[in-house]
Amino acid sequence: MQAQAILFFSSGALLRRFIFVVVSLGLFSTAAWAGSDFRDMLGNITTLEDQQTPGKWTVVMIWASDCPICNEEVGAYSKFHLKHVDNDAKMVGISIDGREGQKDAEDFIERNSVLFPSLIAEIETVARWYQMRTGSQFIATPTFVLIDGKGEVRAAQVGAVPTDIIENFIASKAES
Repeated sequence: MQAQAILFFSSGALLRRFIFVVVSLGLFSTAAWAGSDFRDMLGNITTLEDQQTPGKWTVVMIWASDCPICNEEVGAYSKFHLKHVDNDAKMVGISIDGREGQKDAEDFIERNSVLFPSLIAEIETVARWYQMRTGSQFIATPTFVLIDGKGEVRAAQVGAVPTDIIENFIASKAES
């Protein structure tokens, strides 16, 4: 199933928000860490599916520690998580910093007081997961994927997405 777009910014605004493109894939090393692994911040192998709660939406934020937009916007997503985690939705982060950048990812979490769980993986792993789940190429951070309570991807969006847009999208799908 192809994911729906939640919101598209004007192409000029979206282009200004891109931090890197797929070409930058070659800049990341996968040596010394299995490329197919998602790990929690303690180093335990896990899957995104392990983070999902049946019947509850999972809002996935793919981020990088050096992404200016991620650093600027992550506080709003932490507030979203706190507001919804006991009810209808939860946030889960995926850092593309990889094994060599784990300290940077941990610093991002601490610096921004991130209140939702985050996984970490090599960018190639995240790009493969994203393409398999959405049918689209992963191109930049932040990127959001909305997964419904049945585990189906319902939307994907490159760039920051205001939390009220996410809330409205979830509410509209609950009514249908």
